[in-house]
Amino acid sequence: MNLEQKPRFKKAIKKLHQNQKQDLKAAIQEIIKDPSIGAEKKGDLAGVNVYKFKMAKQETLLAYMVSEDTLTLLYLGSHENFYRDLKR
Repeated sequence: MNLEQKPRFKKAIKKLHQNQKQDLKAAIQEIIKDPSIGAEKKGDLAGVNVYKFKMAKQETLLAYMVSEDTLTLLYLGSHENFYRDLKR
């Protein structure tokens, strides 16, 4: 499966510490194993899946899209203002 990262996702990764990056990598591996693991959104965010996981003891949301053989990582953040920022 090909992995594609959007610029906003790359920007969020730059701010993470090493232990947070390890938690993120484990979450991405879980998504690759089973792309339907995240909750599929409706309305404005149709086609986007959101996977919730713990990163350094804090719940974090990871937005992604799956198409044929490509996993596109869209956005990463805490629940506060996550969906508002994702719509931008």
